[in-house]
Amino acid sequence: MPGMPEIRVPVYLFTGFLEAGKTRFIQQTLEDKRFNTGEKTLIILCEEGEEELDTSKMASKDVSVAVIEDISELNEANINRLVDEAGAQRVLVEYNGMWQLAELFNALPADFGIYQEIMLADAGTFISYNANIRSLVVDKLQTAELVIFNRYDDKIDMMELHKICRGVSRGINIAYEYTDGRVQYDDIEDPLPFDVNADHIVIEDTDYALFYRDCAEEPQKYVGKTVTFKGVVARDDKFPDNTFAIGRHVMTCCVEDIQYMGAAAEWSGAKTLKAKDWIKVTGVVAFEKNKLYRGKGPVLKVTEVSRATPPKQEVATFF
Repeated sequence: MPGMPEIRVPVYLFTGFLEAGKTRFIQQTLEDKRFNTGEKTLIILCEEGEEELDTSKMASKDVSVAVIEDISELNEANINRLVDEAGAQRVLVEYNGMWQLAELFNALPADFGIYQEIMLADAGTFISYNANIRSLVVDKLQTAELVIFNRYDDKIDMMELHKICRGVSRGINIAYEYTDGRVQYDDIEDPLPFDVNADHIVIEDTDYALFYRDCAEEPQKYVGKTVTFKGVVARDDKFPDNTFAIGRHVMTCCVEDIQYMGAAAEWSGAKTLKAKDWIKVTGVVAFEKNKLYRGKGPVLKVTEVSRATPPKQEVATFF
């Protein structure tokens, strides 16, 4: 894209919590000649578990290791220094599970790019981690391309692991590695709780978060469909006379991350609505430019509006 810096150093990011199997996975990856073909590689370790990397067994000997022990060391100047000293052509990062990923993303130089992001998790402890430090679990799941549950066996509820992942990201791939080395890829289907193929889609109060995310990710499949749902009005004097926003406050993982998630709506009576009003709307979905967006987005062409009482659970969730 114009104005975007060219990627000089690709970054392979491995996330997860202590003893999740990150080090073992990196070791196996770099022992594979298909991946390690001689590029000068720097491994940045942001935490050290019981397992240690053995560079002597790796397919290429041009591998060096640097350790970042404190989050204050995670900055652009230090990362550039480590890469330059190693003469590295690529970087593998074993990230500390207790650090937010934003710390890394903000520290990477502009010409570094995340090429692949994989989360490793111990299938036996993951549910407990999710219950106790869910915000950190969500932080790792929401940008990962793949999560690998290692040490899996049939006594562990696969569906529960699946639901936790899908509650954060519908696009993430999921794999289960059994204790005997077998790998099974997740093929569980996730039907939406409403009929997206219907001409008129009615969204129940409990399903708003799923509807919003699905419409945001795949707006084209809603274009031309009539939808009905309940939401909160957002209105500002700077909006065009016929425009307002309609949505709900949504919680992804915890109270701290609650945010208003809504879409642009166009209706001739928009000026009669007040911010924070609860209403029930029916309208036809379009995908087009609107002043509430920087570019194109879902726009609800409203045909009916009625006052509504808030749902029992005013904050929508994915569960």
